[in-house]
Amino acid sequence: MARLWLAFGYFVNPLPGKGRTGFRSFVSASLLCGGWLLFSVCLPAGEVDSHPPEVVETAEGAVALSDLPPAYGETPYRLGAGDVLSIQFYGRPNLTRPQVTVAPDGTLSYLSATSVEVRGRTLEEARLALEAELTDLYRNPRLILTPLELASNSYTVIGMVRLTGVFALDSPITLVEAMARAGGTESGLFDRRYVDLADLDRSFIIREGRRLPVDFRRLLLEGDMSQNIALAPGDYIQIASALANDYFVLGAVESPGREGFTAGASVVAAITKREGFTRSAFRERVLVVRGSMTEPEAHIVNVREILRGARPDFPLEPKDIVFVSNRPWYRPEEILDRAVAVFLRSATATWTSANAPIIFTEPVLPGTRDRNEP
Repeated sequence: MARLWLAFGYFVNPLPGKGRTGFRSFVSASLLCGGWLLFSVCLPAGEVDSHPPEVVETAEGAVALSDLPPAYGETPYRLGAGDVLSIQFYGRPNLTRPQVTVAPDGTLSYLSATSVEVRGRTLEEARLALEAELTDLYRNPRLILTPLELASNSYTVIGMVRLTGVFALDSPITLVEAMARAGGTESGLFDRRYVDLADLDRSFIIREGRRLPVDFRRLLLEGDMSQNIALAPGDYIQIASALANDYFVLGAVESPGREGFTAGASVVAAITKREGFTRSAFRERVLVVRGSMTEPEAHIVNVREILRGARPDFPLEPKDIVFVSNRPWYRPEEILDRAVAVFLRSATATWTSANAPIIFTEPVLPGTRDRNEP
């Protein structure tokens, strides 16, 4: 039926040079529009083009990408220390300041408006704040703020990439573009062939204090662009090392931290090396996290039973996370997120302390040098 309407509309449309073209053209256009609408309605459901929202699978379930914190460019830009603006006074070109920099304390000074707090404000909010300060000396001041350099927004990439550091986020950028900007992952020569030195299964990105559900293996090795999220100011990307042959003991132990893996490593031996439990440690259910960040395996170990000889010790593998809670828990889901969060903080601090340059090699204050030094 839909095709008959379309054919009829085409049939009544006059050929060039024929009379009464206005009315027939109107009728023809109407029939064409009606036929197209009917054709669309009559299409089978499977042929309708739909675009469901993309989702990222995590261990906890599907999380819509739209639920992630906003990326750069999705919200109005907010000023910060180091940003450079051009400020014009409408109708007073002699009062133009071509370059004004936001001070480290987040303030901006222009004419009689001194030390105006602009950190965290949009350009419009900063303009209104400056105009309010100028009303004492100027009638109805109208300013034009133009951003020249947006240096306060940045993201960080560390770990097994060719170029680590803090990068300016002055335009929208995706995770793949950020990795390319950092030179890609590190590779090295092993057994006469080049191998990738990055452990993508344990790499992660943190935004606003929480890990985002991004699978680096799917993104960088399998080309899954659903994982290619846009970055936001303050994003922290760590690419783990495939060479790391260690494990972490965290939580309610006397000396939490990283421990080098040796043959025969076990939960009890690991806790002993970290100086034992604290007084509040929940020994009946020690959690061992194994595998990738996106699909971790949770193993529950009753250390109290092991110490009594009721069951054998639990053997560890490289890159395991041993987490001791300071309060009772009964389901792995209750404690897994907390264990991974503690690990992320510890892994970040470990990499930074091992790779950050020593800034001060001499005493900072006079008179603090060791008297035994020559």
